[in-house]
Amino acid sequence: MFERHSERIKTGVVLALAVLFIGWIDNFFLMWVFFGAMYLLAFKEANRLFGLEENSHIYFAVGLWLIAGLYPYGDDLFVIAGVIYASAVAFNKDLEWKYFLPFIYPTAGILFTFTMYQEYGVVTLLWLLVVVAMTDVGAYAVGKSIGKTPFSETSPNKTMEGVVGGIAVATLSGMFLGLSIVDFWTSLVISLAVSLSSIFGDLYESSLKRAAGVKDSGDMLPGHGGVLDRIDGYLFASIIMLVLLRGLV
Repeated sequence: MFERHSERIKTGVVLALAVLFIGWIDNFFLMWVFFGAMYLLAFKEANRLFGLEENSHIYFAVGLWLIAGLYPYGDDLFVIAGVIYASAVAFNKDLEWKYFLPFIYPTAGILFTFTMYQEYGVVTLLWLLVVVAMTDVGAYAVGKSIGKTPFSETSPNKTMEGVVGGIAVATLSGMFLGLSIVDFWTSLVISLAVSLSSIFGDLYESSLKRAAGVKDSGDMLPGHGGVLDRIDGYLFASIIMLVLLRGLV
């Protein structure tokens, strides 16, 4: 237990430093490569959670990401991919809809995150990072100290007290960072909505793991599990954040 906890801290520190370094460089090509690598690894893990062949449709995912590097509206690509797949299902009766699931999760969240970077800059990614990270930290700290009420059967370790505490900590933390981009009330609303959505992003991945009968989505990150285990909250939060930035700013 202690060894896993130590591994988790070391891996977390390395990941945080790597992400901050890439953000500090703030280069489009480097961001595209970074998010692309994350996407393909997460896509592979999602295939496993959905009970599909591990490399199923990976070439389509590669092609989609190559286009994302040239076309500035990633959320459009997500919709177009759905239209194309629906057309293919209509044409070929042997093609099953379940193979499109990884093109919804994690594809949508990562495309929205990359699009947000293109439209609003690296500071919004830092804002997203802080809100989701503080939601996790706050929920863990409050849950461990005073948590008693179960939050959801999907994730037995989460408590209502921890969730509320995490959202409160993340909203306040994100609000101050968001003031460098938007006004007070907009920053407050976006931070609150992003924090809340990250809770359900984490819960959704937990439901997939329970259905698949696995503890982690993978084993690439010592102490953390797989890539999806590390980015699950961001996959929901990034979609909400981009929609709100477009609608409120």
